[in-house]
Amino acid sequence: MNRRIVGQTDATKVPRYAGLATFARLPTEAEAPEFDVAIVGVPFDAGVTYRPGARFGPSAVRQASRLLRPYHPASGTSPFDSLQVVDLGDIAASPFSIEDALASIQQGLAAVLATGARFVAIGGDHTIALPALRAVSAKHGPVALVHFDAHLDTWDTYFGEPYTHGTPFRRASEEGLLDHEASVHVGIRGSLYSAGDLADDGGMGFLIFGTDDVAERGPSAIAAEIRARIGPRPLYVSVDIDVLDPAHAPGTGTPEIGGLTSRELVTMLRKIRGLNVVGCDVVEVSPAYDHAEITAVAAANIVYEMLTLFVPVT
Repeated sequence: MNRRIVGQTDATKVPRYAGLATFARLPTEAEAPEFDVAIVGVPFDAGVTYRPGARFGPSAVRQASRLLRPYHPASGTSPFDSLQVVDLGDIAASPFSIEDALASIQQGLAAVLATGARFVAIGGDHTIALPALRAVSAKHGPVALVHFDAHLDTWDTYFGEPYTHGTPFRRASEEGLLDHEASVHVGIRGSLYSAGDLADDGGMGFLIFGTDDVAERGPSAIAAEIRARIGPRPLYVSVDIDVLDPAHAPGTGTPEIGGLTSRELVTMLRKIRGLNVVGCDVVEVSPAYDHAEITAVAAANIVYEMLTLFVPVT
């Protein structure tokens, strides 16, 4: 690599609470026009079915990311030195037409992939995973999915509408975007509409690890099984922040008790490093329901963990 990597603003020269609130105070595209990984905000929440407000998630996560430092001890990597990471700002998605918004999001993320870079999208509600998967699969074909969430998100419709934050993975399955032999839900819990929800989900090829599975078997064992299932396939990782217990992430739209701890989630993300990750998202941060940036800080650190997934394992 001949180009010079532009890293974070130096916190020893500019206090963390000063300067532009890009993710982790990373450069913009104007400062680093050639990049390996892009942080992309997707401030869209017209697909929510309960609490709104995730449209403000990207800005909250960026603000909470100011404390992130360049060296990641658990992986022994410095992702901002190993890769050129930039913050591309936000995709302008219509707040009035969901289908128009999905098209804009897909187009924006496809433009990132066309440069040869990969992305971490910060939502927004989980509806944004569908256009993200459309963009990724257009380049890589059907992809494996590791989906961390309290909810299946494979329901059919809400009030007759096919595109909501509870339906993205059913639409993705129907559209042939997913590898049905290598897709996994992790952290599922809570009440359902009927037993048929699980049967429908299983028919799409998903393997489910509930929070009880993680508690009983441990996150490392679950991660090992995920690795074995995914193998060398191109992988998309999607994290709904409500996979965490409300004690760890109160600022979200559809909270469910009995969730993962932030430590369990981080452990599993670290244990899947080395898989062929081609894109990621972190969604459903709704800062109006947050306290002391608990949820935003969790989401910012999850994005940081995702960035280490792109660093080659040597």
